[in-house]
Amino acid sequence: MRIISGNLKGKKLNFLNAPSTRPLKDMVRESIFNTILHSNLINVTIPNSLVLDIYSGTGSFGIECISRGASVVNFVEKDKDALKILKENLDKLSINDRTSVFPIDVQSFFKRKICVEKFDLFFLDPPFSDKDVLMCVNNIKEQKIFKPNNLVIIHREKDSKEDFNDFLSIIKINTYGRSKIIFGSFYP
Repeated sequence: MRIISGNLKGKKLNFLNAPSTRPLKDMVRESIFNTILHSNLINVTIPNSLVLDIYSGTGSFGIECISRGASVVNFVEKDKDALKILKENLDKLSINDRTSVFPIDVQSFFKRKICVEKFDLFFLDPPFSDKDVLMCVNNIKEQKIFKPNNLVIIHREKDSKEDFNDFLSIIKINTYGRSKIIFGSFYP
């Protein structure tokens, strides 16, 4: 696994090879960033953005954002093994000053109302078996931690049936093998 673009381009990332995590493939990550950069339907840019990477695993998405100029990335991850690798990646790349790591589960993160800032970009990559992703999106909406121009990217299994339309304006859905990437935004 490597960083695709930006000032950290080509740097290798450590990843966890365990059934509890599913690293985002380079090809899918590259496609996500190409969509952000080149779609006229998306009005959020990575440079200077505030990013919330939820279910962050070893951090490949958020780290890619830092490489491409994001101001700050907040990572939320509860798995101890994934957290260890995430922290190793942040240390190895010397980007700790632009990141915060929250080693708790997503429900606790929102219950504690840790975030006071508003974010430009949200990335949610829960395990395919996780059924709390709708609750997570609802929490973001209820706590209003999004800027007027915002982008939500959700990685789900292709056949998942969650309906995000009550929370998001769906911009686009891309499919890759057994995965689908949902692009949406919160209504202001």
